[in-house]
Amino acid sequence: MTPLSRRLLATLSAGAAFAMIGATPVAAQDAAATSAGFERFTPKAAASKTKLDYSVWDEALRYMVYRMGRSSREAAPSVEVGLAGRIKRGHQSRYRLEGNRIIFSFLEQEIIDSLTAYKKDLESVADQVDIASLPRNEQLAFWINLHNAAVIEQLAQEYPVRSPSLGEFGPDQLPLDEARIITVNGVAMSPKDIRTKIVYPNWSDPKVIYGFFRGEIGGPSIAGEAFTADNISELLADNAREFVNSLRGVEKIGSTMHVSKIYEEARPFYFGNWEADLRAHVGKYAREDVTDILAKTDRSEASLYETDISDLAGGQREPSYSDIQSLGEDGITVAQSTRVPSSVARLILEHRRKINEMIRRKELTPRVLVIDMESAEGDAYEVE
Repeated sequence: MTPLSRRLLATLSAGAAFAMIGATPVAAQDAAATSAGFERFTPKAAASKTKLDYSVWDEALRYMVYRMGRSSREAAPSVEVGLAGRIKRGHQSRYRLEGNRIIFSFLEQEIIDSLTAYKKDLESVADQVDIASLPRNEQLAFWINLHNAAVIEQLAQEYPVRSPSLGEFGPDQLPLDEARIITVNGVAMSPKDIRTKIVYPNWSDPKVIYGFFRGEIGGPSIAGEAFTADNISELLADNAREFVNSLRGVEKIGSTMHVSKIYEEARPFYFGNWEADLRAHVGKYAREDVTDILAKTDRSEASLYETDISDLAGGQREPSYSDIQSLGEDGITVAQSTRVPSSVARLILEHRRKINEMIRRKELTPRVLVIDMESAEGDAYEVE
């Protein structure tokens, strides 16, 4: 076990259930609640000052997430067959250089077991505190973190997995998005249930759709830190900008703006007037390339999606290993001591080339964050 994995294991094991300030037990509220539906999770007027601490999940994500950076809006090059044979290993997708990844192929069993324990601890929070009575941003952070922790835990347990959409998960052996792998306050639910039966009906801002990691390259990127009541508005906006301006989010084909299929799922909740509402939403986060697409198209179609697992190795365990090579500070290629599967090394090198090219073209610049302290007071950043 590596030093980093030992640290993560210690964090997950010791942190287990996260801290709750002012929590009021509600497990014994009513035994009949176990047969009720999702209406119990409809947000109420905030009556609790409970604050949830996700420092354990934050530490786990900082260890597990490999950051890919923003999209260059250029399709990844074709993968050449290796010299050792005719098998193309690793990711082949044209979107493979977009969206953060989870290092599933490097997670050891002790870490995976700790992820399972942590997911159960998240579920048990609803037995100790009335989630629906929390401040709205606390509720939203809870549902997004639980959704993402469950998706990551299931994929880690079942790995290697080529595609979450084609795998069999949970008691009913369904695709991951539909598998009821989560139980909150006696209600069994799937990742899709959290989105479409709890969050989408109760939060009016469509940027919430970018918080949910589906385990696939085609979906929103996994954030490199936990969502909290304090950072959720900013993190969702960051994820929205990354996705809208990526190839997997928006492309122009002929006179049509093709968008991700995730917008089709969200359509009944946020895009009732499909063309007008979708284009207004995309335009809110679009950079120049996508703004140009909006101007040069007259209709929209939800057709884009990539089901490959969002990892580094393409959902495979590769038998051969090679050293990673990278550019040193002096521009000379150097070999690093870490040994990884050749397909992972290739993806990392492709990623580095992408970043270097974007820097060369001055598409990546240091980010300056300006905060208006006056508007930051009160609940100005609450996500409704």
